[in-house]
Amino acid sequence: MKLTMQGGAGAIEVSDRNFAAPFNESLVHQVLTAYRAGSRAGTKAQKTRAEVRGGGAKPWKQKGTGQARAGTTRGPIWVGGGRAFAARPRSFDQKVNRKMYRAALRGILSELVRAERLVVVDELNVPQAKTRELASKLKSLGLDAALILVEQYDEKLCLAARNLPNVEVTAAREIDPVSLVRFEKIVATAAAVRGLEERLA
Repeated sequence: MKLTMQGGAGAIEVSDRNFAAPFNESLVHQVLTAYRAGSRAGTKAQKTRAEVRGGGAKPWKQKGTGQARAGTTRGPIWVGGGRAFAARPRSFDQKVNRKMYRAALRGILSELVRAERLVVVDELNVPQAKTRELASKLKSLGLDAALILVEQYDEKLCLAARNLPNVEVTAAREIDPVSLVRFEKIVATAAAVRGLEERLA
């Protein structure tokens, strides 16, 4: 199939396998959930009654005070005591096979093409790292918010985009499914599209 490039720059030939694949909603949901879960730090930690400081002495004698029996001031029911079921550092990673991950990316890209949310341009660069220059280029495309896909890291483009609240620049080799779904419009250079095909080959 062919993707028409904006600005009358012609069209680029792409594989139907990557840009005309069926959209498997359950697979895409599974991959998105796994990707977001893998981004969690999982570093939450709390102390049990054995780990908190203090509590070594019996707070009062066993009998005769009229109070409940107590052997430590660091039990879960005491202020300053340990937690009964303390949280421990853990990993939230979910296993996703490479074949599943690539199939989900193909489905997302194909759905972007069908929904006309993928805008292909011949190239997108700025002569200087100026926000207004990039904003002007996006405005000429009728966009004020977009994910920009480039073949490789471009320092000037990244510096120009960082002051635009709803614009992000990503290299094709670093693209992830969450970013593709999060943005309403995806602006990709022709070189970036070829890079995506190489990654999904």
